[in-house]
Amino acid sequence: MNSNSISVKISVLLPVPLDHPFDYVSDKPLAPGTLIQVPFGPRKLYGVVWNEKNPTSSKTLKPILSVFEDVRLPDVSLKFIEWVSEYTMTPRGQILKMALPAPEVFEAKGESLYGLTKPPQRLTPQRQKVLDFFGASTTPLPLAEISEKTEVSEVVLKSLLKEGVLSLKGDRPWAPPPPPPQKSPQKPQLSLDQSNAAEAIKKSLESHTFHTFLLEGVTGSGKTEVYFETIDHVLQSQGQALIMLPEIALTAQWLQRFETRFGFQPAIWHSDIKQSQKKITFRAILEGKVPVLVGARSSLFLPFPDLRLIIVDEEHDGSYKQEEGVIYNARDMGVVRARLSQATCVLASATPSLETELNVCSGKYHSLQLADRYGGAEMPDVKLIDMRKVKKASQDWISPQLREALHQTLARGEQAMLFLNRRGYAPLLLCQSCGDRLMCPQCSVSLVQHKFQDKLLCHHCGYMTRLPSTCCACQEEGSYRAIGPGVERIYEEVKMILPEARCVLMTSDQLTTAQKVSERVQQIQDHEVDILIGTQIMAKGHHFPLLTLVGIVDGDSALSGSDLRASEKSFQLLHQVSGRSGREVRKGQVLLQTHIPEHPVMQALVHQSREEFSALESDQRLIHGFPPHGRLAALIFSGKKSHDVEKIARMLAKKFPLTEKAELLGPTPAPLSFLRGQHRWRLLVKTTKDFPPQPLIKVWLSKVSLPSTVRIQIDIDPYSFL
Repeated sequence: MNSNSISVKISVLLPVPLDHPFDYVSDKPLAPGTLIQVPFGPRKLYGVVWNEKNPTSSKTLKPILSVFEDVRLPDVSLKFIEWVSEYTMTPRGQILKMALPAPEVFEAKGESLYGLTKPPQRLTPQRQKVLDFFGASTTPLPLAEISEKTEVSEVVLKSLLKEGVLSLKGDRPWAPPPPPPQKSPQKPQLSLDQSNAAEAIKKSLESHTFHTFLLEGVTGSGKTEVYFETIDHVLQSQGQALIMLPEIALTAQWLQRFETRFGFQPAIWHSDIKQSQKKITFRAILEGKVPVLVGARSSLFLPFPDLRLIIVDEEHDGSYKQEEGVIYNARDMGVVRARLSQATCVLASATPSLETELNVCSGKYHSLQLADRYGGAEMPDVKLIDMRKVKKASQDWISPQLREALHQTLARGEQAMLFLNRRGYAPLLLCQSCGDRLMCPQCSVSLVQHKFQDKLLCHHCGYMTRLPSTCCACQEEGSYRAIGPGVERIYEEVKMILPEARCVLMTSDQLTTAQKVSERVQQIQDHEVDILIGTQIMAKGHHFPLLTLVGIVDGDSALSGSDLRASEKSFQLLHQVSGRSGREVRKGQVLLQTHIPEHPVMQALVHQSREEFSALESDQRLIHGFPPHGRLAALIFSGKKSHDVEKIARMLAKKFPLTEKAELLGPTPAPLSFLRGQHRWRLLVKTTKDFPPQPLIKVWLSKVSLPSTVRIQIDIDPYSFL
């Protein structure tokens, strides 16, 4: 820095888990949001100018290393970071990290390319993969691409770089993404209800003012075509549109429909996308070269400079809630992002959440209704099978009525779906001799048997082992027995009763990538499958014309437990599963096995009375002041020592500020009291609707010093209560 130049103190926010910016010195003023690189201890970090401070002559501040003059986060992104940080009580640096997923893409030199220099002194299977790769190709590549192509972690590659096995061979300029190939768009004929809904959203877009719409319609009513029509309107006005989907499973058919409708594919953003592609997409978004992006919840934080429309498809879905790291609900944050941009937000669902319905009733959101299925298709008939009255063998899980329906469906050349939201073969294993239960050593849950993969697995921490030949407690030989069914057990039973049927499993264990989901969906569409058996991954967004029977093996599985939303979630999931049946000209049916046919959820499904069910559920919540009629915040304490965690939770509970608008529930052990080797206790803060809990929690926690052995996690508006 020139000693004669004017020094300006610059406040810089860095993508680290801290809330406060850091001061550096610059030789010129810089606009807020400008991307820069600064020294941070021994590291060099990218950050953004948070605000410019007064000129300074201080010699103690470190200078900025480099400035990317033409790269600025939009003002709305800075406001969004501030808002999310305040609401979720998360350090701003953590939010910034989500908004800056690949800042190195703006380096002028481009990507560093690495190649093989010499063989390593120490050889491991992972290192051998790298040697084999460069034995077949000598072309230097970025570390991220070498990692993707060899399936070797970047940690291993960096160790090879440190040893001189790999070395820098040059740089490759960043290239913008090639324009998507254009095909002739196919615009469908919309129904009157669809046209009216699309026109209402278009008027909002033309007004350039913030509005939120609930696009509600039965499964198969054509909600997607409505919001496609509004995306077309955004494209014609040169704006940007973001479509959020709750799961990777939704994108396979959705992308096909998008390409058919518009003639090109949108940009994509989710965890399965390669890092090299993410870098290109991130730069293109900030430069305004991405007109439409479809992505998972994290896509909401990308720095769109001209975002006009946000679509939240299946807005009720629980996977919009991020449960770790930055804890937030992408549906709610999507509405906030639209408000900050004076954009339009569309929440689409066949089974809206109670929170969204209340916002419609209060006038905050506008309601758009699609009452009928598109093209004259009828809703399927839902019939309950009372399992208390069914006579079957103890190890049979499919009732005679459902078996007969499967036979008839396949005889007509149609397809069937069997749904059980339980992965694996059996949810627990017990010793028949002494009753010992095989538990995860790191969590307070049973190990799940995955028989087809010959393993026992914890679905919470990933711990894996084999089934022991003798009981761990009494040493009885071969005494463990599977208790209850998972989808693998249902598959086994189907192959016994219909050995010629072409059956496939559809769960996250088999379909680990978007590509595998797409291939499986294509199999079903091409009628290479007669019966698909799976979990909730197949419940939403899929359209299979020949599928006319849905069998729900256990409709009661999600109705028990401590979750205040258990009934609402069960209804939404079972309704979505039922909606896969009879989506075109062939009439569909749903057979739902239950032990409690009188339950309001079951009755609402049979009579297709969603409004009555929602009103009943809402009234129950209102009596107790639970969301959406009140607010909740969860504080989860965790640590290695159970006594320390309990002590802190009880001590903090005693210091809770007394107020008429807030109530403390707990402390109690969390439902999952031991998770990933950590003991857990929970406090719930319940407040009235007009009393945000964040200021209260901030004052409350400021009075307590937590030991380093106990971690606290704050979850505003908790969705899961584990």
